[in-house]
This record gives sequence, structure tokens and C-alpha cells, in this order.
Amino acid sequence: MGLFVRRIRISLRLALTFGLSVALTLAAAFRLADANDDPCGAFTWDVHHERALFATKPQILTGGQTVAAAPTLTVDRLTQVELKGQSEVRFPEPPGEKRGAGQAYAGLARLTVDTEGVYRISLDQPLWVDVIANGAVIPAKYFQGRPGCNAPHKVVEFVLPARLPITLQLSGGGVTTVRITVTRARDAASERVQRPATVS
Repeated sequence: MGLFVRRIRISLRLALTFGLSVALTLAAAFRLADANDDPCGAFTWDVHHERALFATKPQILTGGQTVAAAPTLTVDRLTQVELKGQSEVRFPEPPGEKRGAGQAYAGLARLTVDTEGVYRISLDQPLWVDVIANGAVIPAKYFQGRPGCNAPHKVVEFVLPARLPITLQLSGGGVTTVRITVTRARDAASERVQRPATVS
């Protein structure tokens, strides 16, 4: 009798182990299928907040050709910025990346944040963004971008200073408008692959 009970217990353990393995495999397959069906689902960061903002109606602003004429962006609000021909924009600093031949579009915007910390600048287009404060370019800390997704297409993180004028240089655009959000990173210390912000 004791041997029979032990065999049943062993069989149950094996069945449970196999069932758990199958469940984990199926869950991973479903996650992969979701990412393939929705390219925006392939972000490894939590971008639910940014995606929710990109589903809202944007504020329409015209990008500045000079810093003095640049519009002001609002944190946690979707903005559609109308761009100009890049040759018409007077950048305070040279753009961090040069695009190839052909027409490119660009514009300037301003921003101030109340609290120092890591912020995300999210864009629906593959253009370049430089962030300038105190007369110096702030290097990007991290980025993610997903081909086929434009809500958003790319997310770049910067450490922004509090209560100082910040200039955003948008350059190298292939279209005349870009949708953009600025949000506070909610998981700034986790889920990071440290890479330069070179994603298009």
C-alpha cells in the first residue's frame, strides 16, 4: 500500500511539473504573438502612460525657428508640433545627428520641469531630439524604439534639471509634423539597457 501511494505522489508531481512547463511556454508564446500583432507592444519598458497620452487629442503648436519663438511644451500632454524646413531653423547647438540628402524638417520647443529627475521624451516619428539647458547639450541616458509603431515610435530618457529653461531641438524629420510627449519616468532605476540614443 505504501509503495502504491508513493508512486501516485510521484506521478502527481510529474504531472504538475509538466503542466506548469506547458503553461509557461504557452504564456510566452501568447506574449510573442501579441508583440508581433502590435509592434507597440514590443517595448520592454512600461509605456502604458505614454501610449495613453498618444491616444488623446493633441495640442497643436508651431515649432520655433528660433529659441525666442519656440512654443512651450507641457508635461503629461500630447502636443503636435508643426515643423519647418531644417535650413530655416536657427539651432542653438548643432544637431546631434546629420541626416542624408533630401528635404528635412525641424523645429524648436521649450520646456521647464518643477522637479529634477529622469524624463521621457516620446516621439511618433524617427527624428532626432537634442536637449539643451544652461547652454550645454544634456546627453541622453537610455532609449527604446519600435519599428512599425508610432504611438510612440521612440522614447528617449534624459535627466532634466528643475526650474531651468530647457530647449528641445527636433531635427531630421521626414514629415512636417511630429507628435511628442514629455513624461516623468516611473521606473527610472529598472529595466534599462544602457545605449546611446541613436534609434531612428
